[in-house]
Amino acid sequence: MLGTTIGQTIKQRRKELGITQPVLAELAGVSKNTLYKLERAQGNPSLDILNKLAEVLGMELKLEVKKINYKSSPR
Repeated sequence: MLGTTIGQTIKQRRKELGITQPVLAELAGVSKNTLYKLERAQGNPSLDILNKLAEVLGMELKLEVKKINYKSSPR
């Protein structure tokens, strides 16, 4: 999802499925205003809201651990 916001991804998937914002908001049980703001990268949706939208859109949220190279400092 590099360079793409969560909102852009949700909007793209919504359009692929031919679902309008009002319909998606109703199906997911979130306000139209919340969805509108999310798709425009405004606001700060909770994980609960993101999960509800993902469920309706046939998507899933993942949290992955990044590989980080820690260099031990000389003592």
